[in-house]
Amino acid sequence: MKKTFFVLGLAAAAVLASCGGAKADTSASASNDAEPVDSGVSKVYFIKDITPENLVKVYEALGRRADGKNVAVKVSTGESNKSNHLDTALIRPLVQLVNGTIVECNTAYEGNRNATEKHLKAAAEHGFTSIAKVDIMDAEGDTLLPLEGGKHLKYDIVGKSYPGYDFTVVLSHFKGHAMGGFGGALKNISIGIASSNGKAYIHSAGKVEDASVIWRNIAEQDDFLESMAEAAKAVINHAGDNILYINVANRLSVDCDCDGNPAVPKMGDIGILASLDPVALDRACVDLVFNSDDPGKDDLIERINSRHGTHTLDYAEQIGIGSQEYELVELQ
Repeated sequence: MKKTFFVLGLAAAAVLASCGGAKADTSASASNDAEPVDSGVSKVYFIKDITPENLVKVYEALGRRADGKNVAVKVSTGESNKSNHLDTALIRPLVQLVNGTIVECNTAYEGNRNATEKHLKAAAEHGFTSIAKVDIMDAEGDTLLPLEGGKHLKYDIVGKSYPGYDFTVVLSHFKGHAMGGFGGALKNISIGIASSNGKAYIHSAGKVEDASVIWRNIAEQDDFLESMAEAAKAVINHAGDNILYINVANRLSVDCDCDGNPAVPKMGDIGILASLDPVALDRACVDLVFNSDDPGKDDLIERINSRHGTHTLDYAEQIGIGSQEYELVELQ
């Protein structure tokens, strides 16, 4: 597997040093006012302590402002009060700093968020409507984003209101996932921005566009993983430079926030990571799990491996939406 790590910061280096073939560079440490030398690979910014202030800090380290009258903050609102979705107290300062609207699309399964009224109720119960406006983007239907060169998908089917946003902040909870192995930035912009019918289109690898028949048309596993990457490509091409990616790696259950009764996390929190490259970002999160000395990592690793989860990263790199080579820059 193609991986290169240039690790800045002793703490991060200690985590990754056990990786066979990983290249840990402890010769420099990134401070808040000192940019590392550009190595020509994607930078992934990392900070261990998960606080509202540090969430803002990693956003600012990216050097790309979320400008525009309409800024979308794509975050999972969580299926139930038991779900491990991001805490609104954690994300409030960043969401309000960018004057963002929290955006979601309805799910393609029965539950608390498969219809707009129920979805808004769940978002309110979980505190999201108290910190920002919430837009269920497919409340009035969906629309197509073009996709070139897709092996499975001809286009991406997203919430109708999504193209009206000037900038997208992809704020993801990194954790396991029952079908994808793990969920991070790529899942959040593919499944997450897809309408309920778009979710069916991805899960079926382009066979159906109707959420009511999704579970009778689930694709072969690798075809599904590749379809997620293709849908992500459509969103990335649509957004251009008006998008950035932040992963919060905490409450590391093997189950997604779409699970109303998830497994209890066995692995400790890792930190906050951010990048302008979603493939590098998700790869860094996966690597920090696999190379952690936390004995609780085994369940999450099994979940990722048993679903062939990293194939999403391999295919995403293949179709040109990012790189698995990255420079991990630890912020103090």
